[in-house]
Amino acid sequence: MTLLELDGVTASYGPVQVLEGISLSVPEGGAVGVLGANGAGKTTTLRAISGAVRTGGTLRFDGRDIKGLRPEQVAALGIAHVPEGRGTLGQLTVRENLAVGAYRRRDRRAIAEDVDYCLDLFPQLQERVGSRAAALSGGEQQMLAVGRAFMARPRLLLLDEASLGLAPGTAKTVYAAIRRLRVESGIAMLVVEQNANLAFTLVDTATVLETGRSVLTGTSAELAGKDEIRRAYLGG
Repeated sequence: MTLLELDGVTASYGPVQVLEGISLSVPEGGAVGVLGANGAGKTTTLRAISGAVRTGGTLRFDGRDIKGLRPEQVAALGIAHVPEGRGTLGQLTVRENLAVGAYRRRDRRAIAEDVDYCLDLFPQLQERVGSRAAALSGGEQQMLAVGRAFMARPRLLLLDEASLGLAPGTAKTVYAAIRRLRVESGIAMLVVEQNANLAFTLVDTATVLETGRSVLTGTSAELAGKDEIRRAYLGG
C-alpha cells in the first residue's frame, strides 16, 4: 500500500521555483531515499511535504490530499519531520525534549515506555538524560532529534541529512539505530541524504534529484552498483 505519493510536485520560495516536478512514493513501512548534490532540492522536497513551502502538483498521504495544509496539520496526520540542523530545544533536558515529542498523546504509561525505548535505542542519551540539549554533542543532538520525532508515534518519518556535520563513526552509529527503529517500529521513512553510502544501508529504493527534478529512481543495489550514476549525481 502506498502511504505517501508525490506526483509532479513543484515548490517555490517567493518568485523562485526550486522544485520543477518531483515524483516519488513511499509504501507503508518502507524506506525511500532522496539523493543528490547540494542545491538539488532534497530539503525542499521534505519541506513541501511538511507544508512549510508553497507547492503545486499532487501530494497525498494515506490517500488524502495534503497540499496546502499547515505544518501542524500535517504533523497531526502522522508525519514527523527531523529537520536539517536537528532543532532540539536547547534549554530543555534530554528527557524533557522526548516528552515534548509526545505532546499530542495522552497515554502516560505508553509514553514512559517509549522514553525508555529511545534511551535504549541511543545509550549515549541514557547517560545524558538530565543534561540540557544545548550541552550535547552534535551526534547526541541528532539522536535526540530522531528520538523526539519517534515519540509522536508517526506513520512516516521525514529525515533530513542525519549525518550532516558528524564524524564518520558517529554517523554510522546514528544510522544503525535508525535501521533498528525502522525494523522494530514499522515506521515508514523518507530519507534525505548527501552521503549515498549511508543512505543505502537504510533505504530500499531511492530517487536521485538534479536541479529540482527527479532524474532517476531505482533500488539501493541498482544505484549503488552503477559507477556512472555515482559520478554524475552522487559525487563519487
